[in-house]
Amino acid sequence: MTTLFTNVTALLMDEGFTTLRNGFVAVDGTNISYVGPDRPQGGFDQTIDCTGKAMMPGFVNAHTHVPMTLMRGYGGGHDLQSWLQDFIFPAEDRWDDRAMAAATGLGLAEMIASGVTCIADMYMRTGVIAKQVLDAGISANLSVGAVYFGSPETFSPDKCEDCENHIRLYEDWHNAGDGQILADASIHAEYTSCAPVWEWVADFAHAHGLGMHVHISETRKEHEECKSRYYGRTPIQLLEQYGVWDGRAIAAHCVYTTPGDWAIMKGKGVSCVHNPYSNLKLGSGVAPIPAMLKAGMNVALGTDGVSSHNSVDMFADMKLAAILHNGVGCDPMAVTARQALEMATVNGARALGRNTGRIEAGRVADLILVDMDAPNLIPCHDEAENLVFSAHGSNVAMNMARGRVIYQNGAFLTLDLDKIKDEVSRYALPLLFK
Repeated sequence: MTTLFTNVTALLMDEGFTTLRNGFVAVDGTNISYVGPDRPQGGFDQTIDCTGKAMMPGFVNAHTHVPMTLMRGYGGGHDLQSWLQDFIFPAEDRWDDRAMAAATGLGLAEMIASGVTCIADMYMRTGVIAKQVLDAGISANLSVGAVYFGSPETFSPDKCEDCENHIRLYEDWHNAGDGQILADASIHAEYTSCAPVWEWVADFAHAHGLGMHVHISETRKEHEECKSRYYGRTPIQLLEQYGVWDGRAIAAHCVYTTPGDWAIMKGKGVSCVHNPYSNLKLGSGVAPIPAMLKAGMNVALGTDGVSSHNSVDMFADMKLAAILHNGVGCDPMAVTARQALEMATVNGARALGRNTGRIEAGRVADLILVDMDAPNLIPCHDEAENLVFSAHGSNVAMNMARGRVIYQNGAFLTLDLDKIKDEVSRYALPLLFK
């Protein structure tokens, strides 16, 4: 399938932060084949006129728990630990595959309609999620999030369900869809596991060349209790000793990380995934993102689960990632529009090891069009300013993932939204919230 976009105004997200105007973008198969001012020669299977729209790379939502869409607004007004123990964990105990599929479909529909083309998801029943993602058409780095509350002395991989889940996810789904799905290794968090688990997951990642996904220093309590248990070592410092950061890795949240942590992360190439909306809603705090950027770290952006965010609108997080730190630091340049856009696109792609996040020949064709004729985007003195500070998910007019248009003008082309909503209302919600 070949596609030609004409009359393109595109934020290329290259090093020069170039905006292409009145140009052309061509797609051949899953990849971008041409970007420039002149119409490329040859015929195309379809042509899309971009007049009145802005093109940008699709969003990379680098930390999600997609099925938690069904817990939107559930247990609000509590801190992280109370929210998890009293509301989320009891509901999660009731999952089955059918409910998981419906919840995942609903979450993916919301993401696709608001411009997401790639995710990093950590959750349970990962094979069910993988099937839904594959059908939906976006790319995903999927992980289990190993949890183990038993004694370290009695740990055995043969008796740890999440060790088996790692193996199953890798064997069944890694590189499915010609790389559309990648398996990552994952530790849920320091406080939900122990050293033998960290060693096993790290060894598994190294043996199979997988990335790593971990919740890190999300709350002050988590961070300080780790230091108390392990002679002053922070979660980043502790997990380094067990080889967790020895490959491509993402650390979600990082609210209470320290300059010493950042030095380790930069040296090891660990990306921070900023989740500003979720961290504020749960009262967890504000991650020191401007300082991390100054330290040379790669910072990506995530929504976390809908259960703690209430939506997966990356436009909302992109705006918040800028204005939050500008306000906290009393500096209107603490996080610029460009930096916020980079977090949501090219930085996320780098964090997940994906050849996307920029509009250039050879990159995967993950592209979205934003309707710049919408009232909230008129006038437009600067596309980046409007996209970061004025746009929202409902302004997305088209979503192309891996060279395939999967959403256009309000219509889902890979999902049956009516069927998903029926499954959610008739089966999944009654099961989880009896």
